Amino acid sequence: MTHTFFIKNMVCNRCKLTVLQLLNTNGFEVESIQLGKIIVVENPNNNYVEFEKELNDLGFELIKDPSKALVEKIKIALIQQLEKGDNEVVLSKLADDLGKNYALLSKTFSRSEGMTLEKYFINLKIEKAKEYVQLNQYNFSEIAYSLNYKNSSHLAKQFKQVTGMSMTDYKNLHNGDRKSLDEIV
Repeated sequence: MTHTFFIKNMVCNRCKLTVLQLLNTNGFEVESIQLGKIIVVENPNNNYVEFEKELNDLGFELIKDPSKALVEKIKIALIQQLEKGDNEVVLSKLADDLGKNYALLSKTFSRSEGMTLEKYFINLKIEKAKEYVQLNQYNFSEIAYSLNYKNSSHLAKQFKQVTGMSMTDYKNLHNGDRKSLDEIV
């Protein structure tokens, strides 16, 4: 028998490693670990209360509400698509990936997060653009292309709307203000 946990803020491979170490330290037998989701083998000796407390101390949170679990799945799916550099990232593909109706996903996300799914995805792409600008690996046109914008002016316009500054001004900061992916709202 297994037990599945959905975990908020588990958005990168380092997060997976941190949670895995915590599980191992607490004697859990891990069957599977993915971003935002872990499956452990049931064991009466496991202290779930202590595990949850230690998880919270590390900045994670067990998700018990099914709609919040769905929102976390949405965030993780979008982050994974963006991290893969998938030029075909489209929100409608999200419904297929999660096996849910897009209208349900959008409505659930908006209720939970207080913003539309589209706005969240734009914010996510802008944070990725900030990363690319800071790394100085690509010019603005290449960044726009990698984030599936039709042209760099469209990215530049959204960048300014979200951050309040141009991409050039951001590049000149040298210590740009970036958010971790789990803090994007």
